[in-house]
Amino acid sequence: MSFALPDGLPPGRFLPCGPAHVWISDEFPDDVERLWPRLLNEHGAHGLIPFLCWPSGLGSPLSLSHVDAVRLEEVLAADFAEYRRRRLPFWTDPTPVAAPEGIEPWPHDPGPPFEQWPGLAPEMPVTSAAPTPEEAASGLLAQLIKRGDFGLADCRLVLVPARRGGDALALTGWSAEAPLPLLCALLRSWEDRFGARLVAGFGSELYVSVARPPVEPGHANLLALEHVLSTADNIVDDPPTPFPEYATDLVGRTSWSFWWD
Repeated sequence: MSFALPDGLPPGRFLPCGPAHVWISDEFPDDVERLWPRLLNEHGAHGLIPFLCWPSGLGSPLSLSHVDAVRLEEVLAADFAEYRRRRLPFWTDPTPVAAPEGIEPWPHDPGPPFEQWPGLAPEMPVTSAAPTPEEAASGLLAQLIKRGDFGLADCRLVLVPARRGGDALALTGWSAEAPLPLLCALLRSWEDRFGARLVAGFGSELYVSVARPPVEPGHANLLALEHVLSTADNIVDDPPTPFPEYATDLVGRTSWSFWWD
């Protein structure tokens, strides 16, 4: 089923995406930096989530009931127990891991400072000094365009009839080898706790803006563990980054990126 569109869109078309439809632009919009903030601010009026992705990234839609069924704390607690069981021998052995010839030995990773699942990172409060989630999302988009990230020009603007970005990811079926129900449940929770917003997903990479990142190292440790348990390959493992360094880098960081091999 198609839907009413906002004014001022570039040429595009409706595409079936499971039982519903999404709208997709024919090209990467030249004026996306102007258009994007307006679409975000008008979400309450038209109910559409903007998302930049490759046309090939529109896969098999996932019913939101599968996301609703994820009991995040229970799933992450079980996943951490298994992850710790597998990785503990490496964390407790300071012997450098063999690296390819000509590459410096990878630093030892002591792993997360937790023996049991410590719970989710706490919600960050809304303050007058923090950007709005819409401002943070527009800022990340501007950064991506300025950097000219490989593959961005092949993206299209997709409008998804959804209440939030985590739901839009499910309804478009974007996965790139990611555990989609868990990832969408995490995104929902990050939206609530950190003012996170889905911005782009191209190739196997996902980009998320953050309006209210953690500012205390202890909270960043908790969040870093959530990132690890998303199963993204770039978190700690590739390139090899010791967990404490990754967590430290999350303090005040207003954008997160993930990729799956």
